[in-house]
Amino acid sequence: MKPNCYTEMSFYLDGIIQMVKAITILILGLTTFFMTGNILLFDFDSETPRSSWRIVDDVVMGGRSQGSFLIDKDGFGVFSGEVSLENNGGFSSLRHSLSNVDCTGFEKFILKIRGDGKKFQFRVKSSREDYHSYIYEFKTSGEWEKIEVPFNKMYPGFRGRKLDMPNYPGEEASEIAFLIGNKKPESFKLLIDQIKMVN
Repeated sequence: MKPNCYTEMSFYLDGIIQMVKAITILILGLTTFFMTGNILLFDFDSETPRSSWRIVDDVVMGGRSQGSFLIDKDGFGVFSGEVSLENNGGFSSLRHSLSNVDCTGFEKFILKIRGDGKKFQFRVKSSREDYHSYIYEFKTSGEWEKIEVPFNKMYPGFRGRKLDMPNYPGEEASEIAFLIGNKKPESFKLLIDQIKMVN
């Protein structure tokens, strides 16, 4: 069957649009940095491609937790679902890959979020090759709030274990993530507006 030229052109144009959006975010981030000393890592809106974030649940280890991600009508990222302890499970996560962002000169992340009163984790990986993440735990209030995540308070961990290594050095970031895993079955919902770095 011959390829549908209209479909191919639409796919091509969509790719160009997403690339332009990514470049725009980068330019805005750099502009913000030179003006304020901040870098915007992610700013959700109604045009945010859902595919730029991915769900990783405990199903990769045989568990039965189920998380989901969508962009709501107000343009916020919504990470929600159910955590189950069945089959030795117990976590759900939402992850986003970065292009090896240079964190030199910054001291912390700022998360503009609204949770449901439950405890979550914010995670960062220095390199895609790292098996471990650097973790900061925070409890949400049920209201919109800004969570400060100091680099030097992010401890290294892997599969629920704290590792005997230094805390996050704040040199590079290749992945950021939100995770819930409070060792109990529970539903959850986290709205995300912005993620940035500040000095």
